[in-house]
Amino acid sequence: MKNFRWGILGTGGIAQAFVEDLSRAEGHRVVAVGSRSINSAQKFASTIIGATAYGTYEDLVADESVDAIYVATPHPMHEEHSLLAMNAGKPVLCEKPFAMSAIQAQSMINASHINGVALLEAMWTRYLPHIAMVRQILRSNVLGQIQTVEADHGQRLADQGIARLVDPHLGGGALLDLGIYPISFAHLILGAPAYITARAVMTDRGVDAQTSAIFDYNNGAQAIINTTMIAQTPCRAVVSGLLGRLEIDRTFYNPSSMRVVLFDGTTTEYPNSYSGHGLREQAIEMARVVRAGILESPLMPHHESISVMKSMDEIRSQIKLKYPFEN
Repeated sequence: MKNFRWGILGTGGIAQAFVEDLSRAEGHRVVAVGSRSINSAQKFASTIIGATAYGTYEDLVADESVDAIYVATPHPMHEEHSLLAMNAGKPVLCEKPFAMSAIQAQSMINASHINGVALLEAMWTRYLPHIAMVRQILRSNVLGQIQTVEADHGQRLADQGIARLVDPHLGGGALLDLGIYPISFAHLILGAPAYITARAVMTDRGVDAQTSAIFDYNNGAQAIINTTMIAQTPCRAVVSGLLGRLEIDRTFYNPSSMRVVLFDGTTTEYPNSYSGHGLREQAIEMARVVRAGILESPLMPHHESISVMKSMDEIRSQIKLKYPFEN
């Protein structure tokens, strides 16, 4: 089978990490890179054999040699750049958070259907082998009815001079950049909550430095979520049921070791043997989806992306996180 050919839209750190991990995936090749600056595109492309550099995103998505576009720009631009690519007939793998709101996410999904091209959210955790095992453990019912999900994601980033995290004009704050991981994980385990209670500590620039939330479900289950960009937290996840619990070690959203501990003390270990970052798994799934002629992945279907964004919208409403570019 011929190589699946990628165009990279955006030249930041996550794009570089994606390209590096993609080198471990057989049958994938980066053939084009686009930036708002030709110099930035050329610098990024210089490390990729045979890649063409484009100084505009419009030129990138018009490249007929590209099979799919990886959108890696800051999240306030995800909708605009995904629509640009899909309207040019290109399938899109869009970085998380998928969009700034459920309304934006729906417009992207609409464009996928109108243009007949695949659209996947690059919530890369959903495509990892240890999460496939998590799904299998849940299906086996070895944990019994799930009562509690606990997940945190905290990194000391607020004082590191990273503009996109602290600048409200770039959609800054802990919630969208870091909190998306435990929120998406809670949705994976328990689905959409019936009620959300959220509180936050805001920065002097009006974005959240730290946010905590409780998700309540109609069956009595709860998810307890914390995200912060002030301090390094354990970044672990625990799923507790009537018969036992699943513990996912640091860092739960990366390839990670984990274990099932049953009520009687029986423990089953799942060591981590994964090599590399893990970003390539979403690319492999993207190629499968495109070649199958379908528009979404069962590992992160469109309705799930909308559901997660609705939870993000509700948290933002409760903590009064509003950005300057929003109406």
